[in-house]
Amino acid sequence: MDTRWMQLKGRRIGTIGHVAHGKSTVVKAISSVQGHDILMATMLNGAAIMDGALLLIASNESCPQPQTSELLAAVEIMKLKHIIILQNKIDLIQESVAINQHESIQMFIKGTIADGAPLVPISAQLKYNIDVVCEYIVKKIPIPVRDFVSTPKMIFIRSFDVNKPGAEVEEIKGGVAGGSILRGVLRVGQKIEVRPGITTKDDSGGIKRTPIFSWIVSLFAEKNELQFAVPGGLIGVGTTIDPTLTQADSLVCQVLGEVGELPDVFVELEVNFFLLCQLLGVGTKGTEKQGKVSKLTKSEVLMLNIGSMSTGARVIAVKNDLAKLQLTTPVCTSKEEKVALSRRVEKHWPLIGWGKIQAGAVIEIPQAV
Repeated sequence: MDTRWMQLKGRRIGTIGHVAHGKSTVVKAISSVQGHDILMATMLNGAAIMDGALLLIASNESCPQPQTSELLAAVEIMKLKHIIILQNKIDLIQESVAINQHESIQMFIKGTIADGAPLVPISAQLKYNIDVVCEYIVKKIPIPVRDFVSTPKMIFIRSFDVNKPGAEVEEIKGGVAGGSILRGVLRVGQKIEVRPGITTKDDSGGIKRTPIFSWIVSLFAEKNELQFAVPGGLIGVGTTIDPTLTQADSLVCQVLGEVGELPDVFVELEVNFFLLCQLLGVGTKGTEKQGKVSKLTKSEVLMLNIGSMSTGARVIAVKNDLAKLQLTTPVCTSKEEKVALSRRVEKHWPLIGWGKIQAGAVIEIPQAV
């Protein structure tokens, strides 16, 4: 399960929904470009990624589907206020079926954060009612205030090596990263730092993280070359980083910012957590009911998502609603950041709850020379 998002009139809009419910098609119909995949749990850092969301529900399937329930639970957790529900694929069913499903959707969202949200029947494939969706986005989802003053911070959701095989040495370009600027302004010629950076081991076998120091040589939004970039959209950043470090999304989950101004790198976290009542996103058979979410137990392994960062974590200790977690991969983050908690159930990693970082163990980061 994933989400796709796009930039529209100064707003970052995410499209969320069960698999094959039409997220990519809606993005293409509205913005004429392909959407960008982001893990579902990334939505829990909604202030970082989305200003509003389009919840896709396919009209040729029953409502709710397991992942639809999980997504709505995630939206509840992040308290995303601006939601538009799209009843997609109405061209595939009869009018009476569409009306019945419309009523099912209303019952599904009753009492949730999506209660009262606009519900628009559409066909993304045939572009029916896409103009209505655009009107709702412009009128119902306000443009948020962006922070252009603070030191810059950007989350990587993609990274690339743009060099072609066989390129001459003098033609080789540095690595490129794509992501969303959370705050501040990036400029061509600016010196930057990327954390957590490169993982190595010291002489005693312990984990060592070395940040990457580089320069910005180019900035792009879609195909437009920029001299500076601000929060509010997906930005491509050309750097002097060794392209072997950025190839095939190798730097996804890293954070870029001004040298010496990024948050600490944590290897352990203390999280104040809240668990969902029911296990969502896992299909059931026949009349079988969704299972309850069991308590966290010592030594169990969880998956954490913090912004676009994803890492495994082992539960070291649990006391009431406070858990101490040992991370399999260090993360660059801050206190009070939201954390999505997922647990392995059969072959899936469904969302089981969320939390906020209260404290943790950090590793020493070498300073720029």
